[in-house]
Order: sequence, then C-alpha cells, then structure tokens
Amino acid sequence: MTSPTLKVRDVPPRLAFALEQAGVHPLLARLFAARGVRSHDDLDDGLGRLLPPDTLKGAAAAAALLADAIEARRRICVVADYDCDGATACAVAVKGLALLGASRDLLCYVVPDRQVHGYGLTPAIVDLARALQPALLVTVDNGIASEAGVAHARAHGLQVLITDHHLPALFDGLPRLPDADVIVNPNQPDCGFPSKALAGVGVMFYVLLGTRAELRRRGRFDATNQPRLDALLDLVALGTVADVVKLDDNNRRLVAQGLKRIRAGRMQPGLAALFSAAGRAPQRASAFDFGYAVGPRINAAGRLADMTLGIECLLTDDPARAAELAAQLDAINRERREVEAGMREQAEALLACRMPDDGVAAVAVPPALVLYDAEFHEGVVGIVAGRLKDRLHRPTFVFARGSDGLLKGSGRSIAGFHLRDALDLVSKRHPGVLRKFGGHAMAAGCTIAESHFATFDAALQQVARETLQPEAMNRTLAHDGPLPIEYFCADTVERIDAQVWGQGFEAPIFCDEVDVLQQRLVGEKHLKLRVRSAAGANGPIRDAIWFGHTEPLPERVRLAYRLSLDEFQGQQRLQMVVEAAG
Repeated sequence: MTSPTLKVRDVPPRLAFALEQAGVHPLLARLFAARGVRSHDDLDDGLGRLLPPDTLKGAAAAAALLADAIEARRRICVVADYDCDGATACAVAVKGLALLGASRDLLCYVVPDRQVHGYGLTPAIVDLARALQPALLVTVDNGIASEAGVAHARAHGLQVLITDHHLPALFDGLPRLPDADVIVNPNQPDCGFPSKALAGVGVMFYVLLGTRAELRRRGRFDATNQPRLDALLDLVALGTVADVVKLDDNNRRLVAQGLKRIRAGRMQPGLAALFSAAGRAPQRASAFDFGYAVGPRINAAGRLADMTLGIECLLTDDPARAAELAAQLDAINRERREVEAGMREQAEALLACRMPDDGVAAVAVPPALVLYDAEFHEGVVGIVAGRLKDRLHRPTFVFARGSDGLLKGSGRSIAGFHLRDALDLVSKRHPGVLRKFGGHAMAAGCTIAESHFATFDAALQQVARETLQPEAMNRTLAHDGPLPIEYFCADTVERIDAQVWGQGFEAPIFCDEVDVLQQRLVGEKHLKLRVRSAAGANGPIRDAIWFGHTEPLPERVRLAYRLSLDEFQGQQRLQMVVEAAG
C-alpha cells in the first residue's frame, strides 16, 4: 500500500467553542467541528428532525399509488436488488406495507440472480414477477435506468413505481428517465430533497412515511393509532451504512435511530441472529458492525448464492428460522472470503506483470487499473476492485465473465475521479464498447464484450490521465491531531463509539509522535508494538497493533491510529490500532 500523506483536520475554533458551551464534551466538540457540525441542533438525532417526506419529489404520488393498491387489495410485487441496500429495502417495503394494511398474502418480491439476470428491472425480471400475477411493481434500490424493463411491464398492464437513489442514465449528456407511473429518487431532475445521499432503503422508508400520511388523510387511522414505522429503522440503518453513502445530517439521524433500537434489544429477529453469527454484541452496536460484520454476511448471499436467503433472514419473525438462515449466510460469507483471497492473489500477479518491481511507487502505477482473468468470480469483482483501489490509490475496474459470455465489471474510485461520468465519456468516445453502465462517483459497473477489453482499458486510462490531478493520485489520510493524555482511556473509546461515524463523517484518527520500545510480528502479518509518547519520557507505555503491516518501524515515529478496546480472555485492554506512519 502506498504511504499516505498525513494531514491534520482543520478545527474551526469558534464552532468547537460553541459546541462545548452547548454541553458537548470538549473532545467531541473538537471532532464534530472538524467534520462540519455547525451547531448543537445538528447533533439532534430525534425523528422530528428528519427531512419531511413531502420534499421528496414523487413521494406524494407514490403514496397515493400505494394507498390505492392497499385499499383495492391489489397484489404488489417488490423488485429487489442483490446487495445489502437492496435486501434491506425489500424487507422494509414488505414489512412496511404490511404494517400499513396490505395483506401479507398480497405482497411478494423477486430479486435478480447476479449471474443470470444482471442488474435492475430488466424484461426478464418483469417476466419473473408476472408469474406472481401482481398489479403493481415497486422497485427498490434500482430501476432509474430500466427503460426497457419499465416499457415491458407497462405493455403487459402493470403499474410501475420506481424507488431508487442511483443517477439516471444519460442521453446526449441529459438525464433520461424510464416511463414509469411514478419515480421517487432524490437524484432525479428537479428534485429539491436536500439529502441526495439517501440510500435505496432510505428512499423506500420515506415512501412508506408518505403512504402512512396519505392513509391517515383518507381516515384509515389517526395520529394516535397509526402504525409505528420506526420499528423498521434498524433495517434502514443497516442498509444505509452498508451501501457506504455519505452520512449527512439526515442519514446520521436514520442510522442513530436504528442503532438506538438495536442497543435496546428492539430489532428484527434476523438482525439479532446476524449479530450473533458475527460474534457482535447488539448492546454495543455501532456503524462499524453494519459495515464490517452484518452487512458483508447479507452481501455474500448476493455475491455467491441467492439474495433470497438474505431477504428471508431479514423478513422472518421466527427467531429459530432467523438463526438457521444467519448460519447459512455466515457460511457463505466464509466462502466469499476464500474466493476473494484467491482472486486478490491472481489480481496481484496480473499487476506484477504489468508494472515493474517498484510498482508500489506512485510514479510507476498507471492512472487507472483495469483487470480481467477468466478465473475471476463475478460476485466478488467489486470487493477486489475496492481492495486494489485502497492499496494503490487508483480508480480500479475488475472484470469477470458472466454466464452470457460478456464481461461484467465493477469499479471503485478515489476522490477527484467521478467513475460514472468517466464511463459516460468512454461510451461517447468509443460507441458500442459499453453494452450498459451505471453507478455513482465512487462506484460503478459496466458490461462489455471480451473483444473490447483492451479498448476499454486504454480508454479509461486516457480519461484518468486527462482528469486526475497529480495531487489526487497521492493518498492523503486526514487525522485529528494528537490525543491529549487525559483522554487516552476507556471512557474515550466508549464516548466515541456511542456516536455515528461513517462515509463523509469519518471516525476519529489521532496522530502522535511515539518512541517504539518493542515490536514483533504476530500471526506472521501483523506488527505488535509497545510505545511511549515522545512528549514524555516517563509517560505510560501503550499497546499498539498495525494489522497487515510487517515492515519494522524506526525508534521514533509518528503514528496515525484509532483508539480501541481489545478484549482478550475476558479482559479489556486499551490499544492503538495503527492506520499509517509518517
């Protein structure tokens, strides 16, 4: 991995002081101010502070459509996606519509098989749904670019409600939308909803809020006996974090509310079973658990098996059934890790052939990485692309051959390179190379013929060469400066862990100069350290570990680290988890 440049975050002193005066702990006041929190009100995570549903374009029309379907007892089919955001959005849709009065026997769902159907509302998925005889299709976390699928559905007399958060397809540089009955997407043209980072599951939750309000207007219930949709916020929180969307104020509130429910033991049986399978304690649940423990177990089903397993685990109300499904998902996730490890070795070998021995040096790494091997597994290309992107700090695409013989690629990007826009430029310069593409700034996917792989590789390299500024290709790690000695304690870890951190609101990383007193390898690939702050020769000795790092450190070094509590044989020990040295 390329060594990052360590850069301290700017802390506006007036903001930090104002937060501290408002009662925020001094350390948290500094951390929040550095992340753009402007007032104590920004930290209010109450449900009343959520953005109102009527500001989301299409939400009112979607509410009317769903209310009509519920009242007329029409069959509703949810068209899901095969990642954690899509799975949680599907579960939220089915459970939420049932809470709002839809008969459970009139609710169904379909989810694409990644290798058979591809992504989104395709005509093939419409036909799969038609076998269930619905009157209304509701997409979750997909559909905004599904022109052919929407047209196919409507040609067969189905109504279509699209709920999505991805960017629309472009035609001659302008957004082009499918001809659905209703579209709800904060990223569609002319939508004034302030939170453009809402995940797919968040969009569906907002549609349910609007539907409840519509049914209340129709007299189905009043404010005192209306269904409690906040019971779904544990799933909303999981999908939001797992999809790595920006945790703006609104998303942080959704996640905070979900975490409160989980910590209090009020969660879906499937989520409780997944926490148990992952060996995590729900009462200490954090966004980290969503992103690195629970989310990957759901995602593994869509990568290597059938996402129906993940959705059923989230839908079931039977704890025994939930435990059985969680165990299956845990086993699939272990298999996913093995497949990923093998693919990473293959990818590293391919890179070694393409770059000189000093390939880890920034000057030797090309501006973008594009890899393909006939043995790559389609379900894991995104993970491997992300790992390589992190190691070499370059936009990365990894391809695998699909069951139809075409190459399916998944890409991950770095700040300063909008991946979906780059694909759009490639498609304009080389018509016909991209069969289809879509995504976001930081993650995207595309399909190409194997004969076009070299053309795509060269084209993406050229776009990266033209677009990426030299400074963007140098990895930077933002940190929060030194941690005062009085805060180096377990209370600080608990105080930090109680907050919501994630994409765009990163967890604290501190940076101290230390003297290295001892260092040794553990497990053959992790560096275990005993250090003392260089500021005090008689200061306490601290434990530290640098996972995945084997090179010895000098006697005095600056370490960027997270503070954590390590549990071993029932004992808790404070330790520094090193992220970088400089």
